[in-house]
Amino acid sequence: MSDLARTDDLFFTRAGMDRSRVERIVGDALHGADDGELYLEYTVSESLIFDDGHLRSANFDQTQGFGLRAVSGEASGYAHSSELSHGAIERAAKTVRAVRAGASGTVAAAPPGTNTSLYTDDNPLDSVPFEVKVKLLSDIDDYARGLDKRVRQVSVSLLGSWQAIQILRAGGERAADIRPLVRLNVSIVAAEGERMETGSYGVGGRSPYDEWITPESWRSQADEALRQALVNLGSVPAPAGEMSVVLGPGWPGILLHEAIGHGLEGDFNRKKTSAFSGLMGERVAAPGVTVIDDGTIADRRGSLTIDDEGTPSSRTVLIEDGILRGYIQDRMNARLMGAEATGNGRRESYAHAPMPRMTNTYMLSGDKKREEIIASVDKGLYAVNFGGGQVDITSGKFVFSASEAYLIEGGKIGAAVRGATLIGNGPDVLTKVSMIGDDMEFDPGVGTCGKDGQSVPVGVGQPTLLIDQLTVGGTET
Repeated sequence: MSDLARTDDLFFTRAGMDRSRVERIVGDALHGADDGELYLEYTVSESLIFDDGHLRSANFDQTQGFGLRAVSGEASGYAHSSELSHGAIERAAKTVRAVRAGASGTVAAAPPGTNTSLYTDDNPLDSVPFEVKVKLLSDIDDYARGLDKRVRQVSVSLLGSWQAIQILRAGGERAADIRPLVRLNVSIVAAEGERMETGSYGVGGRSPYDEWITPESWRSQADEALRQALVNLGSVPAPAGEMSVVLGPGWPGILLHEAIGHGLEGDFNRKKTSAFSGLMGERVAAPGVTVIDDGTIADRRGSLTIDDEGTPSSRTVLIEDGILRGYIQDRMNARLMGAEATGNGRRESYAHAPMPRMTNTYMLSGDKKREEIIASVDKGLYAVNFGGGQVDITSGKFVFSASEAYLIEGGKIGAAVRGATLIGNGPDVLTKVSMIGDDMEFDPGVGTCGKDGQSVPVGVGQPTLLIDQLTVGGTET
């Protein structure tokens, strides 16, 4: 059964709505508008948390609803409801009609269709019985506690969701997508004397649970979480000051995502509030730096067969060999900027209007070996994993905390350090990349991005990078 047929069953047959009537309501609501759509959503999700030797919580949630949007120039009218009925959609239509007065009279063409499917449409929540999930979490807890006598606490979480969407446009065009998403996370607290440190590791993607709950998979997760905790147990205070910084492959791409990726989103550049505004075609990064946003990678957490406006996802080159080549676009900002939508119109749920958001954002590999990059640094920092961070889009300034980092002394990795923060400016950092490794990796599938109060799943990635002279905030000077 196709995604359209399955979603027709969810939104029309089961909800008792007539599709032809809904299409007439949408057509009337959007008549004369520049753009708009009816977004229908049905989502089921679950989360199980096993903490301190016990199943602490087991939650199941089911939500459904719609969002109706009309776009006129830079203005948009948006109404949403958790009630799927003709009456609710008609009431929403009265609200969004208010913005049509300023419309150009030229209706934006519907997105192109696609026959591509980037992930299964199976519901992961149904793939494994509840009692098996609970035993899995208990087994992980037992295994982790038996790894080392210094383990004091173990927390394991399993999260899954199944989201079905359908998008209807004024011209009668329709698109649908069914999106599974799972994540398994292990966190371990280790202690030695009075000192306690934490390590954690998670995996996931748009697939059933099966791939992630094999003993080989979850044991390696627990091993990695413990390794991080023990590394931090032996860490020393981080130095502070200007120094060379080597970023490890994979998850450190979160710095690229936050400090550079957000600044390349279309809305910030249309409003000229990004540090990258007006720089298309100009050099914004060192030679060799190529940054991609790609929502078409099969089964990845940030991937989308179609975005939340119905546009097929794409592979968008943002920076090519240091030159700014593109922005991340939804339909409205692309139209206003005279550009093509890139399949990056995303929303957290039916209760939110879409905006340009990243999918899987990463830097391509270079030609240097990691060992060669490390050996080139006389004194610096090697940052392998990151915790939280923040960035100012307008200035590009960022602050990120490293959850796992090491000193580099005489071209060799030295002691682990704690309390290291990286402080800099996104566009400036790109110009200071002097060596790019040949080892690009993606994160293991745990990224979530926040913007304007909305959270969506994303992916990040990069090779090992050497950044010359970045400010490191620490506890020693």
